[in-house]
Amino acid sequence: MIESVWPYLAVMLLVAGFWPAIERRFGWKVFDILPPIVLTYLSVTALSVAGLWSASPGIHAAQSVIVGHLVPALLFLLMISCDLRAIFRLGPRVLGVFVCTSISLFIAFIVAFLMFRHWLPGDGWKPLASLSGSWVGGTANLIAVKQAIGMSDTSLATALLTDALCYSMWVVVLFSVARLAPAFNRWTRATSSADLIVTETAPRAPATMDGVLLWLGFALLVAALAPGVAARLPVGSMVSATTWTILIATVAGLIVAHTPLARMPGAQAVSSALLISVVAVLASQSSFAGIAAAPIYLLCGVTVIALHAVLLCAAARVFHFDLYLCGISSLAHIGGVAATPVLAATYSRSLVPVGILLALLGYILGTGFGLVVAAVLSRLAI
Repeated sequence: MIESVWPYLAVMLLVAGFWPAIERRFGWKVFDILPPIVLTYLSVTALSVAGLWSASPGIHAAQSVIVGHLVPALLFLLMISCDLRAIFRLGPRVLGVFVCTSISLFIAFIVAFLMFRHWLPGDGWKPLASLSGSWVGGTANLIAVKQAIGMSDTSLATALLTDALCYSMWVVVLFSVARLAPAFNRWTRATSSADLIVTETAPRAPATMDGVLLWLGFALLVAALAPGVAARLPVGSMVSATTWTILIATVAGLIVAHTPLARMPGAQAVSSALLISVVAVLASQSSFAGIAAAPIYLLCGVTVIALHAVLLCAAARVFHFDLYLCGISSLAHIGGVAATPVLAATYSRSLVPVGILLALLGYILGTGFGLVVAAVLSRLAI
């Protein structure tokens, strides 16, 4: 049994790197349903239940320090690739469909909670709130909302599984409906966005050793300074010092993203490594107990996506959005920056930059969106 910090950290890093390496090497179909980040969570949880390490004071303190500092550092790095000027240049039509997608998801989460609230546990709104952060941004936003609202670590497994399984189902649907575009566009009286001209952004240079070290240093510096600033700001029932810390790190990343520093490679590589490492550490504090509630949350997730689809189709009819933009915007929310360009390329290669920028906009807004949903659901749960 592991009782000291360094062997524990070694296991966390080994497991965090194992599944991404297997996916890169073999590309098994299972990764289409259970991505490496979910398999990492389940693997570490299984090792925790098996008693590979003990909850010693040293390991417990290390877990608290790692999560408390790496989540703000992670959000800072994720914002580096977000170019707000490029997003605003997309035009009102593209930004309009993004806003309608966000509103449809907000309504869907509220309605789904009201439908299933009597079958959910007392704090059952928390996994849905954290899931809403992921379904506008990504897993990092889910974790940020989880930390801000004080959701238990055991509930994280449920949120991650719901995210992965519902997302996989929705990706299949969005790829399948491409052939219905002409009929859908006639119904909404929209012209296809396949010919939309957007300037391609230059590819980023590969990560270098100095870039990785500098970005890691910048991120840890922000994570160290943000709590000090947050401690001087007002707090309330839904806005804690942790919430301020997360928001400050996000804003700091957006500011740096518009400076010459943003052209230095390495931020994406460091943020990917931090994300899966944070998930591994969170899993090491939990158990399989949280998975017992998975079926009801899976039903909630399917309900949210179904309501979102109906509402987005209604908005498309009113505002004359075409199917391609609706599909790309929906996956930019629910799928994130990894899957959206693939779907966009399937629709039309000219829409790939649109998918990337909308997914990045989701990363910017995901944490705030999740906190707003948390505020509403917590009031409804009373």
